[in-house]
Amino acid sequence: MEAVQEFREALALQPNYGPSRLLIGASLLALGRKAEAVRELQRAVRLMPQHPQAHLQLAKAYEASENWIAAAQQLQKLVELAPEEPEYSYQLGNAWMRLSGWSYQQIARINPNSARLQQGLGQEYALQEKYDLALAAFQRAAEADPQLPEVHLAIGSILLEQKKYDQALAEIALELKLVPASKAAAELKTRIENAKAGSVP
Repeated sequence: MEAVQEFREALALQPNYGPSRLLIGASLLALGRKAEAVRELQRAVRLMPQHPQAHLQLAKAYEASENWIAAAQQLQKLVELAPEEPEYSYQLGNAWMRLSGWSYQQIARINPNSARLQQGLGQEYALQEKYDLALAAFQRAAEADPQLPEVHLAIGSILLEQKKYDQALAEIALELKLVPASKAAAELKTRIENAKAGSVP
C-alpha cells in the first residue's frame, strides 16, 4: 500500500509519466485490485505503446479479470513487439487455449445443442486421437446443422486415418456439395483416392 501511495504522489507531479503508471498498475494487480490495475496499465500502454512490459502487465491484469479476449490481444501485440522472445509466444499460445475454452463455455451457456459446440468438441477429441468420440461429436454437429461446412471434411479426414476409404469419400462428397469450391476438400479427396488405390493388391 505504501508503494502505491508513493507512486500516486509521483503521478500527481507527472501524470503522463508512463513508468510510474506501469509500476502502480503492477502493484495494484499484486494487491488484487484488478479493476484499478487495468485502468492504470491501460494508461501505461497508451503512454508507452512500444514498451513490452506494459503490454505484459496489462495482459496479466486482463487474465486476472477473466477478460480472455483482451488478454490475447495484448499478448499478440507483445509478440509483434518482441518476436525473438519465445516466452511471449508461449504465453500467447496459452492465452488462445484459455480463450478457446471460454468460447466453448459461452456457446454451451447460450445453446447447449449448438452445432458449433459439437464441432468444437469433435476437434478437441480429434487432437487427442479419440477418434470414436470425435466422429460421434461431428455427427451430432451435422445433424444439428446439415449446412455447417467443414464437419464432413473433418469426418472424412478421420475415416482416411482409419483406412475407411469409401466412407471417407462419401463424406467428402457431402462437403463438396456444401462448399463446391473447397480446396481442402478437393485435396483430401485426392489423398483418399490415392490411398485407396495404393491399398489394392
